[in-house]
Amino acid sequence: MPTVNADSRRVTHSVPGRLAVPAGVLAAVAAAFAYVGAVDPNEPGHYPACPLLHYTGLYCPGCGGLRSAHAVVHGDLPAALHANALAVLGYLAFAVLWTVWVVHAVRGRPMRFDPRPGLVWSLGALLLVFTVVRNLPFGGWLHP
Repeated sequence: MPTVNADSRRVTHSVPGRLAVPAGVLAAVAAAFAYVGAVDPNEPGHYPACPLLHYTGLYCPGCGGLRSAHAVVHGDLPAALHANALAVLGYLAFAVLWTVWVVHAVRGRPMRFDPRPGLVWSLGALLLVFTVVRNLPFGGWLHP
């Protein structure tokens, strides 16, 4: 049974117990990347088409994300950035946050992620600008 020391905010599980959830998350993400690396999204018929692209011809912010993940798995960073540069930044952000989570878990400290409203609005604005620019004529370099 875990106990929390209110003075230091440390959780007194064993280290393997504290690492179980981060390890499970990493295993799930690694399995997803392994699947996308093995089943090429560049070949039609393996994955469903983006509904927004299919019905409107517009690229959503996630369009090209699977191709980007496939390229990352195969070590082709230029192709990954071309398929969806924002997704590559997302993979990097996940890796950083996961690493911070593991360090906190090893030290017995709870992981708190409480983004400030400015950060949330900035990320939303980045997503919106990326989506708009990739659908404009001069944003063709952002098409997957």
